[in-house]
Amino acid sequence: MTPDSVVELIRQTLMAGFWLAAPLLAVAFLASVTISLVQIATSMQDAAFSTIPRLLVFMVSLLLLLPWMIEKTMSYTTALFGDLARYAR
Repeated sequence: MTPDSVVELIRQTLMAGFWLAAPLLAVAFLASVTISLVQIATSMQDAAFSTIPRLLVFMVSLLLLLPWMIEKTMSYTTALFGDLARYAR
């Protein structure tokens, strides 16, 4: 296995992890910004008001995105194991 192929394999792994995490991070970011704007507009600075909705939005988005995330992870793993002979040299 050449150093170039190792770098390419690591790059593919990092990009797969990035694309799996990006939708959840985007949803969490948008929920946080929205809740912060509501808190600013209402002058309500309760810790439970900021934490509980963020957790709920994150959990709902995780449940909705989980089938897609599993499909992407399985396709990446299948492709990786399919090319295992190429990496084992």
